[in-house]
Amino acid sequence: MTESPKHGTPGEQPDVTATGATGAGGDAAGTPPRADSAHGERHHTYYEGGPGASSEPGGEDEFDHTSTDSNETGGAEQSSETEGVALAEEDTMAATLLADLQRLQAEYVNYKKRVDRDREVIRHTAVGSVVESLLPVLDDIHMARQAGDLAGGPFAAIADKLEATLGRFGVERVGEAGQEFDPNVHEALMHVEAELPEGATGTTVVQVLQPGYRIGDRLVRAARVSVADPA
Repeated sequence: MTESPKHGTPGEQPDVTATGATGAGGDAAGTPPRADSAHGERHHTYYEGGPGASSEPGGEDEFDHTSTDSNETGGAEQSSETEGVALAEEDTMAATLLADLQRLQAEYVNYKKRVDRDREVIRHTAVGSVVESLLPVLDDIHMARQAGDLAGGPFAAIADKLEATLGRFGVERVGEAGQEFDPNVHEALMHVEAELPEGATGTTVVQVLQPGYRIGDRLVRAARVSVADPA
């Protein structure tokens, strides 16, 4: 009696081999072999080099970023807070430097104004000293002109040049006959009775004995005059 070939127990499927063997050797696609337990349960097998999995069971795979993300978030917040403090300190320093610069600029402007004002005062003082020393000469020129001694003579040109030179330095002669008496620029030496110009209503200068001189707002000498009151 010939024995029939064994085909296995009913319900089991034979191994099928195509281009690659299945079962213990793995499939043709190169997937890892399955480890079957004695009771037919299948468990995941960890192996080195699998996509997305670690080399050991229980290891952290590349998709498990919970703790890493928390650390990165905390570090980012701390870095942002540090940058905010640094920016606040820079803003405070910039505001302080700007205030110092504005104060220095204001001090410089005030200094420049004061220097310019003092320079003008010094200039007027120096010119005034020269004019005071020339007052006797200027009085002689005024008297010679009133007497007619300067008419057409060579000395007239010298007198005109001297007065023109003083004028370039801001020297101005004050006091003219017919002006209303002003105690700020006139000094009355004589009070006489005289015919006044038409329309005069107050004390009026009728004769200039010695002209006055001023430089800008500074009066070097008041004009010495003779005055008369209206009738």
